[in-house]
Amino acid sequence: MKTKAIVFPAAHTVELREVELKPLGDEDVLVHTTLTSISAGTERMLFRGVMPHPMLQFPVVPGYETVGQVIDAGTRARAWIGKRVYVGGNYGFIGVNPAFGGQSAHIVAPQSHLTELGPLTDAQGVLLALAATALHGVDQAGIQAGNAPRALVLGQGVVGQLAARIAKARGAQVTVTDRIAARLNLSVADEVWLIEETPPVHSQPAFDVLIDATGKMDAIAPFLMSVQKGGRIVLLGYYDAVHLPYMPIFLRELMLVASKEWAAGDLARARDLIAAGSLQVDSLITHRLSADQPARAFEIAFNDPACVKLVLEWGGVEVES
Repeated sequence: MKTKAIVFPAAHTVELREVELKPLGDEDVLVHTTLTSISAGTERMLFRGVMPHPMLQFPVVPGYETVGQVIDAGTRARAWIGKRVYVGGNYGFIGVNPAFGGQSAHIVAPQSHLTELGPLTDAQGVLLALAATALHGVDQAGIQAGNAPRALVLGQGVVGQLAARIAKARGAQVTVTDRIAARLNLSVADEVWLIEETPPVHSQPAFDVLIDATGKMDAIAPFLMSVQKGGRIVLLGYYDAVHLPYMPIFLRELMLVASKEWAAGDLARARDLIAAGSLQVDSLITHRLSADQPARAFEIAFNDPACVKLVLEWGGVEVES
């Protein structure tokens, strides 16, 4: 089967092209995509050609935030037909790197990689991966209902926004920071700090945990002394290397904790939080475009400070069977 997908044929190049899907296996499903979203962090690395091997092999289809409806299935996956699902990528391209593969009008994936949306809208469902990532990060921070820690969340992109909301829902006293005022306007927190070009060094131990969602070591360093002795620093971004001043870590006996995507069951947990109204996500989608405008979409997602989350609509993209 042939379909349309967004492809990076080389670094700094994006196009919408026809691609071929592999035949369905017994455990596979075929998803007709309705919405995808651009992950500005991951897809920026892929677009620039700096994603670690083996994910960086051009041509590659980016994306892992996809929702749609199952329209066909292998013999052992027929129960999924007709269901609306989230799926974290495409596992069945021929001749194109399927490292991520979510930005495609159709997706082939094993049924084990599906999460049923249930009552969620498609727009809510497309945020499941980042909601699950934020949920896992808050778990790694040790923030649970009843312990009411003081939490500092650095960065108010989507993951930072969601982490702050989950932490606050669990009773934490939450302070958030960002360099972009428009992001802070969407924040759910007890206190918001707009960070200038050179942030001041905070030396008072005001927080029990720091969650970094910026992916930048130089954003973390000025706040290390603001964490209580024995506190946690949760690395919720992706970093080329860990470079932090050791003295404040030594003096405060801080614990550095890495948080890698989500754990088993987190996608369903995130879905249930959204469905129950405990995690509000709708306001985080700030831009929508048709998927047949990929160059414009990635330009906005990567470079427009007002863009928190951009969703691509696949309804108008013509495909071949």
